[in-house]
Amino acid sequence: MNAITISPTELRANQKKYFDMAETTRIFVKRGRKLIELVVKDAIDDNPSPSGDAWFDDPRNIAELSRRIEAVRQGNARFTPLEELRKSWEDTE
Repeated sequence: MNAITISPTELRANQKKYFDMAETTRIFVKRGRKLIELVVKDAIDDNPSPSGDAWFDDPRNIAELSRRIEAVRQGNARFTPLEELRKSWEDTE
């Protein structure tokens, strides 16, 4: 796939051209030292994971995560060191 880099001024002057082109070409807008990529998607993804991890698509996982975050906020959670967990797992084998 080809890629081009344009300025914000160029994007403003030719938005339709670059939005259409983004379907087949990677378009980067150089703003200062940063590059902003135009990405074409069919829908807005509610998944908060940058990698699109499917774990976040299951509402039960989000509910459990929210419950645990709230428990930590209220002081009803306890940190268990990994070594302690390993020992308890080894004791059950």
